[in-house]
Amino acid sequence: MNVASPPWLVVVDLQRAFADPGSPWFTPGVASVAGVVGDLAPRFGARVVFTRFVPPSKAEGSWRLYYKRWRFAAGTRDSERWSIIEPWDRAVSVSSHTFSKWVPELQALVGPHPTIVLCGVSTDCCVLATAFAAVDAGVQLRVVADACAAKTPELHEAALQMMRCRAPQLTVVTSRQERDGVID
Repeated sequence: MNVASPPWLVVVDLQRAFADPGSPWFTPGVASVAGVVGDLAPRFGARVVFTRFVPPSKAEGSWRLYYKRWRFAAGTRDSERWSIIEPWDRAVSVSSHTFSKWVPELQALVGPHPTIVLCGVSTDCCVLATAFAAVDAGVQLRVVADACAAKTPELHEAALQMMRCRAPQLTVVTSRQERDGVID
């Protein structure tokens, strides 16, 4: 008999670079996302991991053009802007310089074929990239819509719609559905 292990909560890039209104990468809605994460995280106990976007030590390939556009971020791997926001600044985290956070370190942490509840920023970039990569790897995934944010409501909704089309491997839920265990 194959018994499913409890799900993991994976919180994508809830970092100062996206929470600070003075940052070029400021994402409106981060405070709201943090509130929902604060409600959800205790329900997962030790099965919570945060991801962090950090620039590579050396930009290669298409990343050279990316950091030419976003010069403020280039070569600043240790900057405070890449810290997870409080109160999770000391939580278990996985770092990556790619949009997708489905990297070997995260895979090793959650184990083979886990169920993941995914949230964070930005819905239309790192959340979406992580979701698709994880599903490709055989992960059963739930994205918590109201625990995600993008630069605009339109981008947020467009990304959610793309993910809704990937059922049954990937489902989009609300925090209430996740909290109450009402998952379609």
